[in-house]
Amino acid sequence: MDTVKLPEHPIFEVVAAAAAELGVDAYVIGGFVRDLVLKRPSKDIDVVCVGDGIALAELVAQKLPHKPKVSVFKNFGTAMLRAGEWEVEFVGARKESYRSESRKPEVEQGTLEDDLQRRDFTINALGISLNKHSYGELIDRFNGLKDLKRKILRTPLEPGITFSDDPLRMMRAIRFASQLNFDIDPDTFDAITDHKDRIKIVSQERITDELNKIVLSPVPSYGFKLLYAAQLLQLIFPKMAELQGVETINGNSHKDNFYHTLQVLDNVAQVSDDLWLRWAAIMHDIAKPDTKRFSPKVGWTFHGHEDRGARMLPKLFKDLKLPLNEHMKFVQKLVKLHLRPIALVKDTVTDSAIRRLLFEAGDDIDALMKLCRADITSKNDTKVKRYLQNFDKVEKRLVEVEESDKLRNFQPVITGEIIMETFDLKPSKTVGELKEMLTEAILEGTVKNEYDEAYAFLLEKGKELGLRHTHSSKN
Repeated sequence: MDTVKLPEHPIFEVVAAAAAELGVDAYVIGGFVRDLVLKRPSKDIDVVCVGDGIALAELVAQKLPHKPKVSVFKNFGTAMLRAGEWEVEFVGARKESYRSESRKPEVEQGTLEDDLQRRDFTINALGISLNKHSYGELIDRFNGLKDLKRKILRTPLEPGITFSDDPLRMMRAIRFASQLNFDIDPDTFDAITDHKDRIKIVSQERITDELNKIVLSPVPSYGFKLLYAAQLLQLIFPKMAELQGVETINGNSHKDNFYHTLQVLDNVAQVSDDLWLRWAAIMHDIAKPDTKRFSPKVGWTFHGHEDRGARMLPKLFKDLKLPLNEHMKFVQKLVKLHLRPIALVKDTVTDSAIRRLLFEAGDDIDALMKLCRADITSKNDTKVKRYLQNFDKVEKRLVEVEESDKLRNFQPVITGEIIMETFDLKPSKTVGELKEMLTEAILEGTVKNEYDEAYAFLLEKGKELGLRHTHSSKN
């Protein structure tokens, strides 16, 4: 019988002692065991006992020196406590039965066997005994250890039953494959495709939670390719699925924007763990299907896809139940600006164009440049190298102009209040126009963002508009 060495931590022996006192069998089950075998860090421990899980949790809390608070979830028959940096959840062994219209099971007490077979995958149906007669012994009823070694995802029960009962497990299969770089067993994958429509009974929040974990996996394209192949992506994120495909007219083809997007996403993943920068990679070309045109003279074009994509962002985020806050605005900004640095790779680029980019990108300029570098996906290595060298030049210019002009998130020194006071104006369109003129002049470099020069420019423009200079405003 295989045994697994548990980490050096008193929690395991305390649980074992409490279980023995209550006369119940207890086991560490699931993801913690899987990660222990894979040597992956994990701080979430699931303890299953054949008996009352809540009673076991309360006795464990009494026996621990720091007497942690026990959070009890009576509806689910579970309890949770913290032991240092570990989070330990307790539940009684149970069996489940499902109705077709819901992924919420009817639960009743069960045996250890019942509990293991209700798990999603064999690699998550592993257990370690905490019982005196078999402490540290590995419980492996479904060859989960073999599947871990083979790097394969399989369901303990017939996969059609597993996925029909709880369709979120289809997303979890693809998420684990993407996170762990595992294959999905062919019969298991076929069952995902067969039961794909069952995903409609799962809440969007739960789907997006799994989707975010795929986005954050080491090579996220793998998860998205599996979602597409299983025809789940077409149901949960149709706008992304629409990027797939190549159209040819008169022998002229455009690139497949789905696979290009996945390459950009993987490129970003190599340089950043930022979830929202990765979402910007996913969304950067999202409007290409809507803006695709063919002209015999120039071939395929996607004019304005960056502006259209930025306008689509709030609805896409809302549909996916992603946050409609500063994260959405960050992604929206990067989608809108993602072509701008590419236009700056010419030797003739002006300081004015650099100033405008710094002004519009603000503190997100570094993230934007990461996205733009990731967007170079040509199969021609020489072309990629040339583009990246050009970006080096642009970044150098950005640093130079930023150091001299301090334009990142800049505000003109002349505020709206000063404009109103100078010309005795109330808040109006004229105040906005004067402020815009001043901003433009500073970005063009015709006026320095210094008080005296900017104020003189304001007086001149006010005069042109027929405004009377009624107050002198001092800095």
